[in-house]
Amino acid sequence: MGLFDGLMGNASEVDPQVAQRDFAQLLAWGEQVQRAYQLIRDFFIFTDKRLILVDKQGITGNKVEYHSIPYRSITHFSIETAGHFDLDAELKIWISGNPVPIQKQFNSRINIYQLQAVLAAFVAR
Repeated sequence: MGLFDGLMGNASEVDPQVAQRDFAQLLAWGEQVQRAYQLIRDFFIFTDKRLILVDKQGITGNKVEYHSIPYRSITHFSIETAGHFDLDAELKIWISGNPVPIQKQFNSRINIYQLQAVLAAFVAR
C-alpha cells in the first residue's frame, strides 16, 4: 500500500496467507482468512467464520483492539462504487443492535464487487 493511499484513508488488499500467519493467534482452530485489507495500521479481515476488525491505537500502535463480528450479526450491507470525481469505493455494514454502520473506504485498486461477494457469501449462510 502506498503512503499516499494510507493518508487518504484508503485500504489496500493484503495477501490472505500473510494475514493468516500474522493473525494466527486470533483465529479459531481451522478458521481460514478469505480476504484481508489494511487501512494504514488497521486491518479488516474476512474469515470463513467471522469478520475481524483490528484497530491499532495510539502513536506507537502497541495497544490494539480486536472486534470479532459473527456474520450472523450482520443485518445488511451496502457498497458504493467509485465515480469519476470520487475515486473511493465504500463499504457499509450494519450490525444488529447498532443503528450506525461500520464504514470503510477502499481505493480504486480494490475490486469492491469481489469484496461484497465474499461478504454476501458468508452472510447468506
